[in-house]
Amino acid sequence: MCNSACIEFGVRNLAIEEVKGKKIIEVGSYDFNGSLRPIIEAWGNPDKYVGVDIIDGPGVDLVCSAEKIIEKFGKESFDIVISTEMLEHVRDWRKVISNIKNICKPNGLILLTTRSYGFGYHDFPYDFWRYESEDMKSIFSDCIILNLQNDKSDPGVFIKVQKPAKFVEKKLTSIKLYSVIVDKRVDEITKRDLQAFRVYHSLRKIPGEKLKALILKIIRLFV
Repeated sequence: MCNSACIEFGVRNLAIEEVKGKKIIEVGSYDFNGSLRPIIEAWGNPDKYVGVDIIDGPGVDLVCSAEKIIEKFGKESFDIVISTEMLEHVRDWRKVISNIKNICKPNGLILLTTRSYGFGYHDFPYDFWRYESEDMKSIFSDCIILNLQNDKSDPGVFIKVQKPAKFVEKKLTSIKLYSVIVDKRVDEITKRDLQAFRVYHSLRKIPGEKLKALILKIIRLFV
């Protein structure tokens, strides 16, 4: 998935000399509403471009979850890692971020886009998190941040980083992210949180916000 703003960010931030002859993996590559892939393959002439996602479809070469890309490909297997509009959809974001960093070769590039606070709930098939610029600064403080900017069209954040030659991975356990599931910053989303949200979300068509808020409180007591 990739909207026009994220496509523009990718085109502006991946030079031909950075892409030519390189091995690229796109994590979350299902082409639902646009993709960087045909553009990069047309002018960048990469050596290899592999798209992975949890379901088969346009832009997907291999069905593989982001949590298992290291298991599938091994560490330091790609020169460039791209992931657009995927990070908000993975529950265990710390493991996925770690995999993205570790599948990238030393001195390699990582280009990511994702959604920020204020962007509506969109399950494809799930939706968990919202990232801000300050979150990205902290998450990628173990890398060299080459560009970091907000999406001017919708609440979102774009980032391009370089993995250092001598990479020392930062632990992300202290970082809390805003979750659309619980409407606050949390360490993780529990099974109880998910169950309560699913019931609440199924009742979203009931008129009256106060009624829905009351229902949610009751659900949380018993789930």
